[in-house]
Amino acid sequence: LKKIWTQKIYKSIMRKESINMKYFIGADHAGIEIKSYVKELFEERGHEVVDLGPFSKDRVDYPDYASKVCKKVLEEQGTMGILICGSGLGMSMAANKFDGIRAALCHNEYSARMARKHNDANVICLGERVSGHGMIEAIIKSWDKTEFEGGRHSGRVEKINALGKIGSCRS
Repeated sequence: LKKIWTQKIYKSIMRKESINMKYFIGADHAGIEIKSYVKELFEERGHEVVDLGPFSKDRVDYPDYASKVCKKVLEEQGTMGILICGSGLGMSMAANKFDGIRAALCHNEYSARMARKHNDANVICLGERVSGHGMIEAIIKSWDKTEFEGGRHSGRVEKINALGKIGSCRS
């Protein structure tokens, strides 16, 4: 009984929703409209969100902002990132070029939950032109309350991380 009680306390302490995280957020011109809304949602959940831009609707290149966010996530251990563009695709592709980044494009609650639970994703990518406010809120809630399951998934995440160290995957 004591062991079960201790495990329950440990799990409640380790839940993401009870731990204030630091997030870095960036977007391109196609994601700027929803960026402040996403930032607000994370802040309402008790997280610190550092906005790395852009701060106007002028055209910008998404790889530049993916780079800014990913570099910060890699520099500051224990932080996570949020990237937003029109579809989320470009941001996720650019972010996943960084060794140590596991960026997940999430268009629904299930993908957000699995990205955290099985893949230990440290960057969430969202598409402003794909998901409305209600879905974005559901995605963030699912992402935020899910923790990495570990176990059999740990070895798989280690293999993902090792791919970044290989360099080119061409034969």
